[in-house]
Amino acid sequence: MLKNQGLYHYLTERTWELTEKWYEGLDKNKGGVYSSTDPEKIETLKHQNHEFHVRFCAMFEKDKEEFFAGFQDWIETIAKDEDHLSTPVVSVLGEFFRTQEQYLEMIGSYAKENEDTVSIEQLNEWNLAVVNSISSVILEFTSQNTKAAQDRLHAQQQMIVEMSAPVILLTKHSGFLPLIGEITTHRAQIVFEKTLRQSAKHNIEKLFIDLSGVPIIDTMVAQQVFQLINGLKIIGVKTALSGLSPVIAQTAVHLGIKFVDIEVYNTLAQALKENGISLIDG
Repeated sequence: MLKNQGLYHYLTERTWELTEKWYEGLDKNKGGVYSSTDPEKIETLKHQNHEFHVRFCAMFEKDKEEFFAGFQDWIETIAKDEDHLSTPVVSVLGEFFRTQEQYLEMIGSYAKENEDTVSIEQLNEWNLAVVNSISSVILEFTSQNTKAAQDRLHAQQQMIVEMSAPVILLTKHSGFLPLIGEITTHRAQIVFEKTLRQSAKHNIEKLFIDLSGVPIIDTMVAQQVFQLINGLKIIGVKTALSGLSPVIAQTAVHLGIKFVDIEVYNTLAQALKENGISLIDG
């Protein structure tokens, strides 16, 4: 029988001892959260570890379903914790296995102190339960941590994409949109939406779009760029294109795109000069 009040109380009375011994034996060169020298972060790490023990010891008091249900919030918190997300997963998993060894050792000590009442079969059952429970926690943590890491990466990519399409005010009613790097279909859609919003917000009457930093563009993205130009036209914004590479120009021709009502210049400097805009004071 897995439930055992004696073992449960034996372990719960030593949860802080488990935490302190765990931290004492921690390899501080692992990187991430485990290498922090910030007293506040160290204290947080210890409390997180202690909360694990409080929940884990409950396996010897609660039913299996209730035990794992009580673990979900801890797993989710650690999996989404920024410091743990910045720590190599292999290092985190290594600490789970080190904790497993702590429990096997402590349960062994309890069995030795109570050898008259604890059989070998009972000890083996407890040890197997510890190993299986740690494995289940690891699987759930890995799943949630992977999802949290993917969500964070997506959010970072989204932020980078949005920051890479700024509409810069040149004068009271003119703006500049520099497009740099590879333009994917996803990025083109964000540029489209953000540029329309910013142009309307700043009452821009003319927008200079520079493509000199774009090495190559596919047909789908080219269509979105020219849809942007049409969208700007609808809200009353004139456009001027500069920096079109031969590849981009050829793509536009293949698409049958005509540069009607669109000013096209070789360089941004030429476009600004032709429109009487100077960025140099004095």
